[in-house]
Amino acid sequence: MIEARHLRVLRAVAGTGSFSAAARELGCTQPAVSQQMKALEQSAGTPLLIRTGREMRLTQAGEALVRHAAGILAGLTAAEEEVAAIAGLRAGRVRLVSFPSGSSTLVPTALAAMRAEHPGTRISLVEAEPPRSVEMLREGDCDLALAFRYGGAAGSAAEWDDLVVRPLLTDRLVGLVPEGHRLAGAERVGMAELADEPWIAGCPRCRRHLVEVCEGAGFTPRIDFATDDYPAVVGLVGAGLGVAVLPELAVESVRAKGVSTVAVEPAVEREVVALTLPDLARVPAVAATMAELERAAAR
Repeated sequence: MIEARHLRVLRAVAGTGSFSAAARELGCTQPAVSQQMKALEQSAGTPLLIRTGREMRLTQAGEALVRHAAGILAGLTAAEEEVAAIAGLRAGRVRLVSFPSGSSTLVPTALAAMRAEHPGTRISLVEAEPPRSVEMLREGDCDLALAFRYGGAAGSAAEWDDLVVRPLLTDRLVGLVPEGHRLAGAERVGMAELADEPWIAGCPRCRRHLVEVCEGAGFTPRIDFATDDYPAVVGLVGAGLGVAVLPELAVESVRAKGVSTVAVEPAVEREVVALTLPDLARVPAVAATMAELERAAAR
């Protein structure tokens, strides 16, 4: 019989590439990892790993087992949490991953409400941008992901078909120009009016979308600087080094010194959502956290 603890070890070995690295990640010894992998291979009745010198790779059976492990472990976690909540043993645990501007705007309000209403619930927070945050959810490394996608992006309609999606808000992108810029104070600015400007770009997904929008307006942006740090984007614009577009959530979370915001046309929007797996959506603590994120977004 395949045991859940052995699946967790297999996932760690597959993710890190070695027994020693997996042991560090799991907080145990390398011999313990080796022993559990041997037990798993005996249960499976076939080799799961091929060791060649210092390198280690999965066999076809190992790849299949890792592929199914995330769903199996997520289902077990959901069952354990739901039964514990029903039995009154604990209020629950939620591992939340969020993109940075969501972490500084929606998440604090939601977590404060959770602490007030459900003081026994333990919530942890790490940051990651989609698609990495969505991968973490599917891989069983978090229970709930605050994510976003841009309307009209290729493949966007189907990318979350296997997940429970709770829409939170529509976040419009705004243009940022230095205070002394010729377009500062304009009511609306067409993207084509910024064709000759140097650009400061944000996260990789935002960067790709910026290029798509600009090309749709008839030009390719000259990106002089790129950074995942929203305050850095605002600081670079404020210093007169270029222009940018940022989601309103990001601007809300940063002190925009030396910068003017302008509405851009055509309107560019992203959909902000809370995501979880179908099994985890039935866990009371996860459902409550999703509800509080929705309330925070409505304020």
